Amino acid sequence: MSETVIREVVKNIWTFSCPFARSGFIPFGGRSTAIRLKNGDVWMLASTPLDPQTKTKIDELGPLKYIVSPDAVHYLFLSEVKNAYPEAKLIAPVEVVDRLKDLKFDGAWGRDSPTTSYGFEDEIKACFFSGFKNKDVAFLHVESKVLIEADLLFNLPATEQYSKSSSTPNLPFIRGLSPTSWFHPRMIWSLGVNKEAMRQDARTVASWDFEKIIPCHGDVIEADGKKAWESVYKFYLED
Repeated sequence: MSETVIREVVKNIWTFSCPFARSGFIPFGGRSTAIRLKNGDVWMLASTPLDPQTKTKIDELGPLKYIVSPDAVHYLFLSEVKNAYPEAKLIAPVEVVDRLKDLKFDGAWGRDSPTTSYGFEDEIKACFFSGFKNKDVAFLHVESKVLIEADLLFNLPATEQYSKSSSTPNLPFIRGLSPTSWFHPRMIWSLGVNKEAMRQDARTVASWDFEKIIPCHGDVIEADGKKAWESVYKFYLED
């Protein structure tokens, strides 16, 4: 039986949540997110396996037009998704483009001009964190006020992602990676390799209007997402 939990978080946004253990034992959880755009096309942050249940749902939503990688390390399943949907545009940070030479990419954050339009910007904003170690991209679905991201913010334990698994997402140190923890903002500060660029991009996201956050790792933040962001990025947001 599939361990993937498929859920419509808000109208036109679906999550595909499943177990994922970092280094084989740290239960971070994994999550892909799909958005049905106003014209019926589908945008997908592809970060988990394209199992039969996931593919069935994607096909139900509409034609997959955009496949995005949210950072330099969430690339494991891009080939699988792109091969299943060869007509979809594939966009990723330049580090992924350089790594996956066998794939044809249609855009590269960190290489393309910051003003480049890939076609979804009227509905989904993107902010590329060039100063972050993993070169993450934050996305905002404007209409639903939902922020979508990978390693920029965690909300562990990954309860939903392990809800169909016999493994537990609860380890003693896991709660240190949640927005309310002492550790999380300090970890994010340590991962900023260019502090000034981080300040600029953290403030850009803080200026966006959002209520929910869909992270790749941990439970969806259903309310007060802006407060969670400000808590995790407080060192970058200070004057």
